[in-house]
Amino acid sequence: MISAAPLSVLAETSERDLATEEANRALVVEFYDQFFNEHNIAASDVIAEDYIQHNPNVPDGKAPLVSFFSGYFAENPESRARIVRSAADGDLVWLHVQSTNGEEDLGEAVVDIFRVEDGMIVEHWDVIQPVPSEAANSNTMF
Repeated sequence: MISAAPLSVLAETSERDLATEEANRALVVEFYDQFFNEHNIAASDVIAEDYIQHNPNVPDGKAPLVSFFSGYFAENPESRARIVRSAADGDLVWLHVQSTNGEEDLGEAVVDIFRVEDGMIVEHWDVIQPVPSEAANSNTMF
């Protein structure tokens, strides 16, 4: 049986700063929209120089991120990323995204997680799943 005392101690030590969380969420949403929809490379000014990347296809660091996506945007000018949901908890921001490359593309379902520190995006994780043309249920992925 678990005692309630440790849970109450945990609750007391994990106060949330909702204003900072909302500022972090707004920062990431604005960056994402400008960078991945407008292909505005200057939006990367909120990426830390020593940015940590957990996607195995993209190198660590701000400069490699910009280089990677500059090439991607040149090759895929119709690529877009529609943010369906966003949330923040502490220094983490989650985005649920439909990423497409042209109007006919079913695209991919993406969950991006960003860590924000002192108003800068310092770390990123993602999981990506292709959107199938048929599903075993009537629900959408979004």
